[in-house]
Amino acid sequence: MKGFAMLRIGEVGWIEKDVPYCGPTDAIVKPLAVAPCTSDVHTVWGGGIGERYNMILGHEACGEVVEVGSLVKDYKVGDKVLVTAITPNWNSLEAQAGYAMHSGGMLAGWKFSNVKDGVFGEYFHVNDADGNLALMPEGMDYGDACMLSDMVPTGFHAAELADIQYGDVVAVFGIGPVGLMCVAAAALKGAGRIIVVDSRPQANDIAIAYGATDLVDFMVAPSDEQIMALTNGQGVDKVLLAGGDQSLFEISMRILKPGGRIGNVNYLGSGEYINIPRVEWGVGMGHKQILGGLMPGGRLRLEKLSKLITYGKLDVSKLISHRFNGFENIEKAVILMRDKPVDLIKPVVIM
Repeated sequence: MKGFAMLRIGEVGWIEKDVPYCGPTDAIVKPLAVAPCTSDVHTVWGGGIGERYNMILGHEACGEVVEVGSLVKDYKVGDKVLVTAITPNWNSLEAQAGYAMHSGGMLAGWKFSNVKDGVFGEYFHVNDADGNLALMPEGMDYGDACMLSDMVPTGFHAAELADIQYGDVVAVFGIGPVGLMCVAAAALKGAGRIIVVDSRPQANDIAIAYGATDLVDFMVAPSDEQIMALTNGQGVDKVLLAGGDQSLFEISMRILKPGGRIGNVNYLGSGEYINIPRVEWGVGMGHKQILGGLMPGGRLRLEKLSKLITYGKLDVSKLISHRFNGFENIEKAVILMRDKPVDLIKPVVIM
């Protein structure tokens, strides 16, 4: 089969590989649509997970089942399916402890384009198929289905980590597609005021459509100063981090009320340490918490989140700024994600 791969750090290209082997609990899926992610950019051009050779990229897709293992009970050849970017081993001790995304070790639920070939091939492998696939709702747009792979569950996980309550004042940093889903999740969970920090008019317009109430342009003045002014010096109850670098933890501590929480789903692709300002952290006693997490994968989450789209609670089509048709255009979509033109939110490739 053909696949678009990371050849080594800083280099990508098309390669030929064998079709993946299907074990007894596995499935082989051909993609119906795929989407590149900023994580792919970190992996290839930032070296975020170290050197990889001839590894097929991609972790966001929906597809059609072409083979199932002998022990798979709930799926058959021809089923159209959703699959999350994180595919845990559901019989692991970590899963039983409530942290399936770390089954097999820290972040080891992240398999696609990390420890095995990803979804930018003519076929891809899904472990523990009964636990990691979900049937695609009838009539769902394939591009929308791709957003359920990563953008929706990751953005929503930030809101879960921060434990947003009714009426909370929330700040969201990193208004790409994940940040926009942070905004949508905060609104659905009942946040009273949602302050988004970005500098792009297009992203801000979509953020307002998802429930943002205030816009802060970090190019105009320091974002923490603007947020403290907006809140009359009180700060915010919760902070959601979906982009940026380590400096945002310092800014978040400055604007966070005592007892507040930071929910981080941002992939920190460089640097060795995160600096936490001592005084703003209440000299260690401010009850200000940082919770960072890899989003949960799995069938149950896919089925629940897909209902938000099916029943009109969430419109993910606003995330898709560029659509390509044809497998060969995966390369164009990945390079677009790397170069990030100002009008980019999220590209998808429909097969």
